[in-house]
Amino acid sequence: MLAAERRDHLLELLAREGKIVAKDVAVRLGISEDSVRRDLRDLAAEGLVQRVYGGALPVSPAVADYTARQTIAPDGKRRVAEVAAGLVRPGSALILDGGTTALAVAHALPHDLDCTVITHSPTIAAALLDHPRAELFLIGGRVFKHSAVACGAAAIEAARNVSADLCLLGVTGVHPEAGLTTGDAEEAAMKRALSARAAETWVLASSEKIGTASRYRVLDLDRIGALITDAAPEDAVVERLTGLGVKVVTAG
Repeated sequence: MLAAERRDHLLELLAREGKIVAKDVAVRLGISEDSVRRDLRDLAAEGLVQRVYGGALPVSPAVADYTARQTIAPDGKRRVAEVAAGLVRPGSALILDGGTTALAVAHALPHDLDCTVITHSPTIAAALLDHPRAELFLIGGRVFKHSAVACGAAAIEAARNVSADLCLLGVTGVHPEAGLTTGDAEEAAMKRALSARAAETWVLASSEKIGTASRYRVLDLDRIGALITDAAPEDAVVERLTGLGVKVVTAG
């Protein structure tokens, strides 16, 4: 089989099964695992797959920069945000992660809601300036421009000094095997620090992120209270997540 044919085969397999196991492909095609890994390395360099130990997973489309991400699945993010905003009770404290879905949550919060919002996102803090009863706590640090959030040691240290009833966390990938992932190591560490300071963490993931993975793990699936997504309940990946014990709340 020519290299171009192997490439097409790998992409078709990934679309059909949601993962590539290099060892299995090598046996099936009668080639070496090194050849498969080389093909996967080339596909990953083109942004077509996310390499993981032993093979590859679908790559998340949500690793573009902040401006570009605002144009990806806006309706799905709005539906997810409306469900998430309904979780915030009067008088409660909320940790609201950065990102475009979290920004949609900020816009969905009732204008007169009495609550405390803790965030490391300047854009989210700015979006809530006209909410007269919302107390804002902005975590500072080095600004990661790709996602418009504060990250790094100073931000993580500041996060250790807050606590909240609920953390609404954004990720770029949700996969039954890879768990919850994002595209930057420091951002992943910041998300873990924020989640650790809340009594419960719910994850926000519009449908294009379901069944995909990015390079850096944020949390294992058993560490969250629930996942909010606009993916259909009968979606194969959603069914697998539910089978693993993940509480999935669908935003229809």
